[in-house]
Amino acid sequence: MSIVDFHTHAFPEEIAERAMAKLQENCAVKACLNGTLNALIKSMDKSGVQKAVICNIATKPEQFYSILKWSQKIRSERIIPLLSIHPLDSEIKEHVKIIKEEGFPGIKMHPFYQDFAIDDERIFPLYEELTERQLFIIMHCGYDISFPQWDIASPQRIINVINKFPQLKFITTHLGAWKQWDEVERLMLGKNIYMEISFSFGWLSEHKIKEFLLKHPSDFILFGTDSPWADQSREIENLKSLSLPEELSHKILRKNAEKLLGINDFKNS
Repeated sequence: MSIVDFHTHAFPEEIAERAMAKLQENCAVKACLNGTLNALIKSMDKSGVQKAVICNIATKPEQFYSILKWSQKIRSERIIPLLSIHPLDSEIKEHVKIIKEEGFPGIKMHPFYQDFAIDDERIFPLYEELTERQLFIIMHCGYDISFPQWDIASPQRIINVINKFPQLKFITTHLGAWKQWDEVERLMLGKNIYMEISFSFGWLSEHKIKEFLLKHPSDFILFGTDSPWADQSREIENLKSLSLPEELSHKILRKNAEKLLGINDFKNS
């Protein structure tokens, strides 16, 4: 079966070693890869992942154009980079326009690394522009392993955003919100809210993960690994071990991602 990994990370060769060392300073999880694009592609080849979405994160407003330049350089039939916009960017409207014109499908944001709450009204102009341009946003949701348990990306805040922007293609990571799964179950499960499933195996019981996947709308679940922080082959096996219905597995591993990315070119179903 063809597979899309909707949540990966990689860095330019010249900064990968430094970036990975910095990211692992306060992280209890050891990376599986060295953070380079070559390492990611080798992992994809080994695991059977045909396409990977690379989630860039702008930690400063001025990084927009360097991320754009690198994303233009690396994108291919297999590599789909997402741009990123910093909340303090003074040219949000122009930058979202550029993203659309350059053919990128959306952006990635991370409230812990970009210092914002996801339902802060200062972010609303960005959500408005993304909605207008029909671009999606994949948002780190829940807590983060490298930070204190700050309430800046919780399920309630997710609901606040979705209620305010019902047409926004808002993708939550880590099975709704990492380590806030009781609230996910209470507030999000069963609603038409995109959930990408990385960093749930090993943190939530397989029984509970399967329950979530069976109860949530099948068109709104995406496979992701958060590579290099998790091994792609292992995460695929973890999902397969749940013995989900075949059609649901196909949707999670490929079909739902194709729709969001606007692609439909796999030869194998």
